[in-house]
Amino acid sequence: MSLKIRFYELLNGVVEAKNNKNTLYITNEKYNVLLNEVKESKLVKVKKSIHYRRLKRFDIVNIGGEEKLIVPMNGASEEMRYYVRYDDLYEIIHEAHIATGHGGRNRIVYAVNSKYKNVNIEAINIYLKLCEPCQKKHSMPKKGLTVKPIIHTEMNSRCQVDLIDMQANPDNNYKFIMVYQDHLTKFVILRPLKFKRAEEVAYNLLDIFTLFGAPNILHSDNGREFVNAVITNLCSLWSEVKIVHGKARHSQSQGSVERANQDIESMIATWMETNKTTKWSESLRFVQAMKNGAFHSGIKRSPYEAMFGNKMKMGLANSIIPKNVLPGLQTEEDLEAALTEPKANIVEVGEIDEEVEIDDVVETQGETQYVETRDVENEIPARTQKIKQHREESLIGLQKQARQMLQMSNKKMPIVLIGQTVKIKIPEVDRSKIDARTLMAKVLQVVDADFYRLGTKAGTLSQLFTRNQFTLCEENF
Repeated sequence: MSLKIRFYELLNGVVEAKNNKNTLYITNEKYNVLLNEVKESKLVKVKKSIHYRRLKRFDIVNIGGEEKLIVPMNGASEEMRYYVRYDDLYEIIHEAHIATGHGGRNRIVYAVNSKYKNVNIEAINIYLKLCEPCQKKHSMPKKGLTVKPIIHTEMNSRCQVDLIDMQANPDNNYKFIMVYQDHLTKFVILRPLKFKRAEEVAYNLLDIFTLFGAPNILHSDNGREFVNAVITNLCSLWSEVKIVHGKARHSQSQGSVERANQDIESMIATWMETNKTTKWSESLRFVQAMKNGAFHSGIKRSPYEAMFGNKMKMGLANSIIPKNVLPGLQTEEDLEAALTEPKANIVEVGEIDEEVEIDDVVETQGETQYVETRDVENEIPARTQKIKQHREESLIGLQKQARQMLQMSNKKMPIVLIGQTVKIKIPEVDRSKIDARTLMAKVLQVVDADFYRLGTKAGTLSQLFTRNQFTLCEENF
């Protein structure tokens, strides 16, 4: 009965919003008026336009001593369709829903349209929204939305590590790929692994940390316990280092290395196809260079530029020397010979390496020598300022991206309050084919403004959930 009351509460709001434009919902009073008008239209001899309109739209049939409005029938083969009173809508939709095995909107529409005229979709949708078994069987929408983007202002402040499982395509003893990424610059480092063990991950991270320095925070989507074990092994190898683990987050709740994994997997696949090999471990160095040299939409530049302040150089390949000349260059003498106008071209070659300025050309014993001078005092501050500028602009790009992500998330994921009903997806391995796809739960507590404690009929769930791990029900059950 409470379901029926709630149904009419919602439907009344829809009808009231229509004002005088309601032509579908027929109240008991209006139903009786229409019965009398149709009778009168049939009996009157001189018919007016209103009489023709009534007879074109309505007819009357007497069943069991009760008069009912029906759609006029043009032939004996046509099925009789009744007009439904407003108070009977719930029972008719409910019966059709049960008869179709808790069928969806289209099945209910097909079932009721064969017998009734004025049962519309908006009433059916209201009913389906209130059906708890239907809410449980619905699949969860796929969404990679942001709960709380992570923004850090310094390089090497937060770094993230993730593992790509390659056990389906092992390369000799290598079965995993470690992906390490600096959060601000998005600079990526790839390493092949033989085992998915914290000890091996820590050993490879040590090589990275002794080159770039250790971050303040290390985060992994593989779990908090995994990061704890990695940090413990790192500290045993390098006692001076001190790192803390990041908060447990859903893999799609922030700009994690999960987003880079698909790109890396695609690059590895294309590299292997191009080079006609199955040894993906050999591709990691080249994929790492391609990934770091490519434009990143978040920071609006390549990760290499954000890290080092200039574009990645490939020797003379990205210089001003024509490509058809490059294959013949093997030694420094070949390079000098390729420069037919020493003074002008030498300056251009100097532009290849921004740190070198050619001031003069000296002839000694028939050979041309080049005198290189460096403005050391101005060179280092200028490069430092350039790197700083790239990282500041990268931060601005990430902040803009974070705002856009939050706006999209807030639009698609409304705020959840304590006491509201939500749906949690049940993994396929944890349910049979005939079990519900989702679990209904109530929000019991909000922890640290980012995590939710949920309770079900069976008890409180031990795991904390982020906002994009459950879907808010429109109704409370």
